[in-house]
Parts: sequence; structure tokens; C-alpha cells
Amino acid sequence: MVSREQKRAAVLHEKLQLLRSVTKSHALSESSIIVDASKYIQELKHKVERLNQDITTTPPQSNSNNTSWPQIEVETLEKGFLVNVYSERSCPGLLVSILEFIEDLGLNVIEARVSCTDTFSLQAFGGENEENEEAIINAQVVTKAVFEAIKSWRESNWQG
Repeated sequence: MVSREQKRAAVLHEKLQLLRSVTKSHALSESSIIVDASKYIQELKHKVERLNQDITTTPPQSNSNNTSWPQIEVETLEKGFLVNVYSERSCPGLLVSILEFIEDLGLNVIEARVSCTDTFSLQAFGGENEENEEAIINAQVVTKAVFEAIKSWRESNWQG
């Protein structure tokens, strides 16, 4: 007759071997299998973060028209952020939309260079509003805000 302890040990061993195969670990000891599984989970978390960032910065494809979306690049600097937005065509009203979304984040645009003639180009340097000290703004948050501004602008200009 197999004791309860032996059954538990067998179940634990079986689960560890399953964990070992899922994580593609070559470890033999229980603790090494668990360490490998922990590393595997961290790798998966990093992949999810990268995919979320890609989703945030990649605009959805629209079948209704063939115009390209503006390209967005946001860089976090020591004391602020740098936003670059470029489109191969003029985008009337887009500048206002982007600035409103940035302001809604509680950020100030300190310096900006804009061209809205044949193309749209925005390079803006900004920083956190001094009244908004508790908020931590990173590149991903600013990128998402700029993307939402472009999406909002596009929806208001392409209805119908």
C-alpha cells in the first residue's frame, strides 16, 4: 500500500517534470527547475511588455483608405521627453490634437518645431508639469497619448 506522503511526492515529481518540459529546462534538481521556470516567466513578461509597446505604437490597418498613419517616436530624457511625429502628407488640425492630449497628461511642451506644409513633422521637447509631481510619465505613456491623439484626429477627419 502506497502512503499518502509517497503519493504527494509522486504528484510533485510529475508536476515538476511537466514544468521542466514546458520551460524547456534541462535541470535535474527541483530547485533548479523552479529557478528555470522563474526565468522563463520573466522572459514571457518581457515579451508581453514588448508586444504591448508594439501594439501601442503600431496603428491599426484601415481598409477604408490607403493613406499612411503618421510615424511616432517618443524618447524619455533625463528631465522630460522628446516626441517626433512625421507624416508624408499634410495633416490639418493634427498639431492641436496632439498638444491637447499631451496637456491632458499634465505635461508641458517646452520647445517644438513644426512643419505642416506638404508633410507633417513635429519635434517637441516637453517636461512634467510642476503641479503634477506625483505622476510618473514614461515614453510608453506619451506614445500612447500621441497615438490616441492621432486616432481621435483621424476619426474626426475621416467620418463618412
